[in-house]
Amino acid sequence: METPDTVWNCPFDFAERLEFDPLLRRLMTEAPIARIRMPYGEGEAWLVTRYEDVRVVTTDRRFSRAAVIGRDFPRMTPEPIVQSESINLLDPPASSRLRKLVSQAFTTPRVEAMRPATQRIVDELLDGMAEHGPPADLVKHVSMRLPLTTICEVLDIPEPDRDELRGRAVTMMNIGPTTKEAAIQAKAELRTYFGELTARRRADPGEDLISVLATARDGDDLMGDDELTVMAMILLITGHDTSTYQLSNLTYTLLTNPEQLTKLRARPDLLPQALEELLRFIPFRKGVGIPRIATEDVELGGVTIRANDTVHVSYLAANRDEKRFERPDELDLDRAVSPHMTFGWGAHHCVGAPLALMELQVAIGTMLTRFPRLELAVPAEEVRWNTESIWRYPYELPLIW
Repeated sequence: METPDTVWNCPFDFAERLEFDPLLRRLMTEAPIARIRMPYGEGEAWLVTRYEDVRVVTTDRRFSRAAVIGRDFPRMTPEPIVQSESINLLDPPASSRLRKLVSQAFTTPRVEAMRPATQRIVDELLDGMAEHGPPADLVKHVSMRLPLTTICEVLDIPEPDRDELRGRAVTMMNIGPTTKEAAIQAKAELRTYFGELTARRRADPGEDLISVLATARDGDDLMGDDELTVMAMILLITGHDTSTYQLSNLTYTLLTNPEQLTKLRARPDLLPQALEELLRFIPFRKGVGIPRIATEDVELGGVTIRANDTVHVSYLAANRDEKRFERPDELDLDRAVSPHMTFGWGAHHCVGAPLALMELQVAIGTMLTRFPRLELAVPAEEVRWNTESIWRYPYELPLIW
């Protein structure tokens, strides 16, 4: 029997295809604001799972990301992924200043200007897949290559460096206890690489995204050197990770929901709306991300969160909140668009979301048009899924057409 004082043990290691984590489901039902222990870090934390409560924590300035700096906070990975100078660890107004500078790189005109290059890359990769012939692995031919190629071209990262940089980024995301030293080293190596690269771009800017960030101004305000280094790292890591894994996840979900796929094939104009619903529905990662610290006592959902307490939120749970979304556990591509939390919320909503959406839209739309008979080459239960990372995705996705 769980009581209000129960502390839940939360490894957040569930990795059964793209099924929703049953532990998270229990928490949503039995303890929407729960005390939890996690695999790494000191002490306990609160976990908030209701949509409205998550919205409060992510927008109320009494919950601080900056206060996390220097703490061994409860988390899923042996080594914290986030850098102390990261925009992800800033509170308004400091974060507002940096977001204002960064957002200049992701305006609608800039993202649309990237669409032709993205289309070219997609076409080339699908050419290669078609040439290989069915069955072909989407992960190998497209998912692992498109987002990395796109973000590296946008950042103008030399081609010989790309696979090694990706390997370091992947190392930082692993959750096993034996991976800590490797993660620390990978983070340091990425930092050194981007420190040198951003210094060169600041001295001799080009047309790439790092140069845009290096020269972006708000009045006389420019990004500092460390801010620019960390931002470039974040763009590489998040600019390909989420899209890489979601491209495979989106394809798998469509191919295992034939009624919804038929609907989308019949109405290609539905794609932008369909993508939003797919992103809401798919639990694309495990557990939680970066927490916040309560700076004073806060009453939330009938619970008193004390000053100095660590507070995690679950965007995955918020996306399945029945008070926010009718029939939340059903995939319905006709669902009216309602803001989901897959890209975060509030001051830490992903600034690169427009680029990710454009990339996914081009890739999924082109693939469905080019391969009208696309289907899995193996039974769904035979697809192998990653279990070692915070991300959830198939190792291979064999397709026929």
